[in-house]
This record gives sequence, C-alpha cells and structure tokens, in this order.
Amino acid sequence: MRIEIATILENKLIASNIWEMKMTAPEIVEQYKGAGQFIQILVQSSWDRPLRRPMSIAAIDGDQIAIIYKVFGVMTQILTKLKPGAALDILGPLGNTFTWGNDEFTSVLVGGGVGLAPILNMYGEGIVSGQESVLVIGARTSKEHFIDHDPQNNVFLATDDGTIGIAGTIIPAIKKSLENISKPAIFACGPEPMLKAVQDFAATHQIPAQISVESYMGCGVGICQGCVLERSNGNISEHSYHEKYSLVCIDGPVYESKDVILA
Repeated sequence: MRIEIATILENKLIASNIWEMKMTAPEIVEQYKGAGQFIQILVQSSWDRPLRRPMSIAAIDGDQIAIIYKVFGVMTQILTKLKPGAALDILGPLGNTFTWGNDEFTSVLVGGGVGLAPILNMYGEGIVSGQESVLVIGARTSKEHFIDHDPQNNVFLATDDGTIGIAGTIIPAIKKSLENISKPAIFACGPEPMLKAVQDFAATHQIPAQISVESYMGCGVGICQGCVLERSNGNISEHSYHEKYSLVCIDGPVYESKDVILA
C-alpha cells in the first residue's frame, strides 16, 4: 500500500453519467495483486471535504491504472473536470482479490452499475490468461451501457427498462447465461440490492459465488470503522467483534457469498 501522486492520462465520458479515467501510478501498480482491489482518491485536500473516495480498479496496463466512475455528487463532478497531465493523490492498492481460475467451473462474471469495474478487470485478465468466462452486465437503461450485447460470444446485457439486451434485473440475464453451463461459479460486484439477489440466487441453486461489496468508507485502512458488514455467523451467543462483523476495506471487498449478511 502506497500513497502516490498519479498523473492523469485520459478522462472521458463513456456512457450516460459514467466516466473512465486512466492514470500512471507505477508504485501502486507494482504492488497490485488482482481484480477486486481498489484505490482511495483524495479528490480535494480541504477541511470541508477531507475524505478519500474509494474506486475499484477497472484495468491495469503497464504502469497505468484505469477506473470507471459515475457522477453522484460534488466530488465525482470535480473528477470529471480533471484534464490529462493533472496530478491526483491516490492510496492503494487496497483490499483483497477474487479467487478464480479453477478449470472445474465456468466463471460467470456479473456486474451492475459502477460495480462493473472489477468485473471488467477480471474479464480482461481472463482474456489475457486464456481463462474462459461469461460476462453479464446490468444497468437501468441502454444509455448506461458501453459494451455490446453479444450472447453468441457470452456477453449478456440487462436493462431495467428493456431498451437493450434482456429486460429486467440482472437475474433473468444470469439465468440466460447459464443455459449451456453445467458447472458455473458466480463472481459479482454491484449495488447491494443486486448483490443480495445474486446471493439468494446462488444459494437457491447451490452455485459457488464470490461477491465484491461496495461500501462507503472514510479511510480505507480499517481505522474509521465506517464500512462494517455483518458476518453470517453473527447469531452465535458468544463472539468477539470480529467474529460478528467484518470491515470491507481490510477484510474485503471480496467475500464468499455465504459468509456475509446483506440487507
């Protein structure tokens, strides 16, 4: 883990309200372990807004890091104004990684919203390593998609409004993607309601699953205790704090789906 002043190479709009930023950060890249890890960005160094913003790593290329972010508020709006050549204070790499590559299973990579960043990272790593996988991406509308619906090549898009791909939540698209798969394993990242649906689906169909949990966090290193997640063994009568709860920033963000409780 390092603090590094990255140099922005590219910062562009790729879909409705969704941006991709590429930056050079060789020291952080040197410590990078795999898809699932994230960085913390200090967007603005001020007493009014002192907290870093967590961003999943969407790709690593040489000494470059790519992130994909959606404009939600003032800080992400400020990010959109940064031009190539600008400096950005980042902390990372943080968190753990997805564990995959078992030839016994076909990997089904599921992303929703800006939670698609680590999923696209996995997908890209799989292409490089020759790891066969299926990609399933959900969004509210076609305007938020920036890849093509291509079931023949195992790329399935879903939209809430049915404007592209498979209509509805991510679950019908997952079901469609599984039609020709005998032993799937699911890897997912997205908003908590989506992860809860994936968690329930995987449990019902006895499919092994890992989920990367999106969480608000102040520090990213376990100090502020702001990203608490309840473990599935939280109903035991005697426990320590860490048996009942987990910190997404240092214990995650990737978990075995069965190990955590989602609302």
